[in-house]
Amino acid sequence: MLKAMRHACLAFVTILHVLCVLCGLCGHASAAARPNILIFLADDSGWGDYSFNGNSNIRTPNIDSLARGGAVLDRFYVCPVCAPTRAEFLTGRYHPRGGVRGVSTGLERLNVDEKTIADAFKAAGYVTGAFGKWHNGSQWPFHPNARGFDEYYGFTSGHWGEYFDPPLEQNGKLVRGKGFIADDLTEHALGFIEKSKASPFFCYVPYNTPHSPWAVPQEYWKRFDGQPVPLRAKPGDPEDIDQTRCALAMVENLDWNVGRVLRRLDALKLAENTIVLYFSDNGPNSWRWNGGMKGRKGTTDEGGVRSTCFIRWPAGGIQPGTVVREIAGAIDLLPTLTALAGVKRVGEKPLDGQDLSSLLAGAQRRGWPDRMIFSHWGGNVGARTQQYRFDNSGALFDMIADPGQLKNIATEKPEVSARFAAAVAGWRTDVLGQTTAPVPNAKGKAKGGGLPSDDRPYPVGYAEFPLTPLPARDGVAHGAIKRSASAPNSSYFVNWKSTEDKLTWDIAVNTTGNYDVTILYAAADPGSTIELSFNGSKLTGKVAPAWNPPLRTNQDTIARPPAESQMKEFRPLHLGTLRLEKGRGPLTLRALEIPGESVMEVRQVMLTLKK
Repeated sequence: MLKAMRHACLAFVTILHVLCVLCGLCGHASAAARPNILIFLADDSGWGDYSFNGNSNIRTPNIDSLARGGAVLDRFYVCPVCAPTRAEFLTGRYHPRGGVRGVSTGLERLNVDEKTIADAFKAAGYVTGAFGKWHNGSQWPFHPNARGFDEYYGFTSGHWGEYFDPPLEQNGKLVRGKGFIADDLTEHALGFIEKSKASPFFCYVPYNTPHSPWAVPQEYWKRFDGQPVPLRAKPGDPEDIDQTRCALAMVENLDWNVGRVLRRLDALKLAENTIVLYFSDNGPNSWRWNGGMKGRKGTTDEGGVRSTCFIRWPAGGIQPGTVVREIAGAIDLLPTLTALAGVKRVGEKPLDGQDLSSLLAGAQRRGWPDRMIFSHWGGNVGARTQQYRFDNSGALFDMIADPGQLKNIATEKPEVSARFAAAVAGWRTDVLGQTTAPVPNAKGKAKGGGLPSDDRPYPVGYAEFPLTPLPARDGVAHGAIKRSASAPNSSYFVNWKSTEDKLTWDIAVNTTGNYDVTILYAAADPGSTIELSFNGSKLTGKVAPAWNPPLRTNQDTIARPPAESQMKEFRPLHLGTLRLEKGRGPLTLRALEIPGESVMEVRQVMLTLKK
């Protein structure tokens, strides 16, 4: 009798455990058992940059442990470049829907009427923090502190120019980081986790490596410097072997940092009930081994948009070694994570992503419908189903039989090709607002095929966030003034030598008031008289004292590309107070007198609303 009762109790407990697991995976986690959320996002790391995926050039045991201890999303798709992927992760919607159409000069901004995954978790009582590269808007209300994050530490631009002791910001205040940037971002994420351990937390760590410039601590570089790299890019791809070595060294540094956080979760006894997710924002940023796939960052081919994605949650029943072979993407992360945590999403806009929690639980796979995931960049649109990829030129590839996209089978499968063509045309109309597809040029790039020009001004003057940064990235140079390099992110204005030249920022003042004006500058020749004006209001001042620092050329492990600026230390020049009336117009900076050869170099104008 007792033995029968014991068996009955054990059976009941087993059934109860299974039900709890399935409830957790289907979005019914109780408030008391809400999981913490920890998300790592690598920058420009390809699918092939991990030892778990077969790269014997590198060792990534900590990142690999997430795959072995949880689930692998085997065919996971992101965007060809950085800011769009981040927007799709944040919203669960294709990036053009939210206004993200580029990576710089304001094109990277996520519309303020879009609700983010952080908004959802914050509304559910989570403590939220982001530590790293934001890349979806710098000014309030585009700033991460306005998009659901209680804490923010990092930089809001795209790629950054300094990787050692970098200039960063913390909740809107300018600060100086300590040491290598990935190590520093991790340190602040660890502090957030320690501080938030008693509450459910949502911690987002968007790293900015292995994105260039090519800089990594020497202890990592020494392992690769001059060493053979057995696995190489495909024949014909112009691989720079030192760039490969540096990228791999940077990924090994990321692995060490991920390990630091995982060990802290263990020490705090939080690992069991923390959902840990790791993925990257696009394909590799240089030609290197990527599993034989076609394309790299910037392309809509498989190698440009397929990313590693590992997710671990022991308490939620994600079984170690789970492999989800159904295609998925960054658009799926918001509906999946909110469902797993039992959190209601915020906002009424329809999602493009799907909830993958049943796949992670190993259920309903037979009934999972085939779908299309679309990739877009610069007017090029590609589409992927479980079996096929359709590229911007109309070529069709069987990705099961031909994973390297070597044979176009569009003429062999006309019905499949026609279905893709119709779907892409519909997507262009729905998401891009285009009624006809642009014509590719000889290099396969769509001529004039992007989104309409961006007419959004830069917002200024919010009491809840008084400081508005206006970096050179967001400004326009007139006359002979030019950028320090062609890539706007992390650039500054140089060659200002004439009173006919000027700099402008298209701004919209939200609050009438007095604004403190500070310029981050460098000047070899002091004494120029400058004027800042906006819709009739003017402020004049002097460029003094001289400040002509050297370039920080010692930061790079290998030479940075010519398109990226060599950085220097810019100091604040306090110009005074300017009265700004509510409204839109050009904020104009020009020189009235130039006693020397040049005026100054300008990194950023900062407007602070005074109380």
